[in-house]
Amino acid sequence: MTSKPQLPAVEPTYDPTRPFPDILPLYKNPVPNCPEKTIVNFQVHLPPNGSTPPHTHAGAVVFGNVVSGYVYNKMNNEPMKLLGPGETFMEAPGCRHKISDNASTTESATLVATLIVDTKVVEENGIEGLVVIDEEYRAMVADAQGKQKATKEAHEKA
Repeated sequence: MTSKPQLPAVEPTYDPTRPFPDILPLYKNPVPNCPEKTIVNFQVHLPPNGSTPPHTHAGAVVFGNVVSGYVYNKMNNEPMKLLGPGETFMEAPGCRHKISDNASTTESATLVATLIVDTKVVEENGIEGLVVIDEEYRAMVADAQGKQKATKEAHEKA
């Protein structure tokens, strides 16, 4: 069982060399009593030392629940928080999720995110388009993901 880590003295900055999360879509359904809205749910698995770049969620309201492990979480200019199993957070539409990092370098963390978003946004952008990486990080994220993919493929061939 993971012991609860402490908040670092200084908030981490995004590092694209850290592992990216694996995102598993769980469901996508129209909301019957809210015309033009869709509810989307996915699991986010952060490997040890995993990190998500600063991002928003395409106008969605987001409800997050930490299932296992511990994560550092910072929205907008609020103080960074340490969240563990059973703890939740909410992101209002337009919220900038500045820090979403696994707090452990040795153990995984998993959270489940539920988004309520305009159906039109989901239809036009797909589920993948609901995570909008901040413009200033997009190129470095694409480069780092390409390198990580090439490394993974090279290990699989070896």
